[in-house]
Amino acid sequence: MKKSLTLIGIFVALIFGLTIFTGCAEKKSVITSGSAQEQQVAPTQIPAQTTDTTKQSNVVVAPTDTTNIKETANEQSSLLEATAKSPISDINFDYDSSSIRPDARKILKANADYLLKHQTASVVVEGHCDERGTAEYNMALGQRRAQETKKYLINLGINESTIKTISYGEERPLDPNNNEEAWAKNRRAHFVVTP
Repeated sequence: MKKSLTLIGIFVALIFGLTIFTGCAEKKSVITSGSAQEQQVAPTQIPAQTTDTTKQSNVVVAPTDTTNIKETANEQSSLLEATAKSPISDINFDYDSSSIRPDARKILKANADYLLKHQTASVVVEGHCDERGTAEYNMALGQRRAQETKKYLINLGINESTIKTISYGEERPLDPNNNEEAWAKNRRAHFVVTP
């Protein structure tokens, strides 16, 4: 009985040891490129294979696949350029108001013209406020601003099913300063367009 318990203990220890060592076959490293993160798996050992069949060595070679990293970086820079050159502009609101101002109507008309000419999967209208007022009030005001903007775009011919709204209230200020100029910038509707 004692002998069988000892053998079972050795067997369990052996299985546990093999599990630990085989579970560590790969190392994962995170490579950051710009603002996005990619995960690349690099094997710890790879048998060396040379194109010359007469030479064999025991050198460990770690592969480097930089083409995927370069392609992702190029896609990100193209997306940033497209976002920077986007004809979709934010609109601003008066203090404690969700009414579309006359200057904002011109901007929304230009935005609608662009959206009608270009196929878009979705448009998210983000409602933002300045820091004055309670957080709950600003969330509700941001939602009203986003909804009014959505209604205006629908009246200009944009498909309702492609427009979604969200309120960030005072949580994401464009200008963090504490003055009227900053507050005027933060009272806005921002557009996120998915092509």
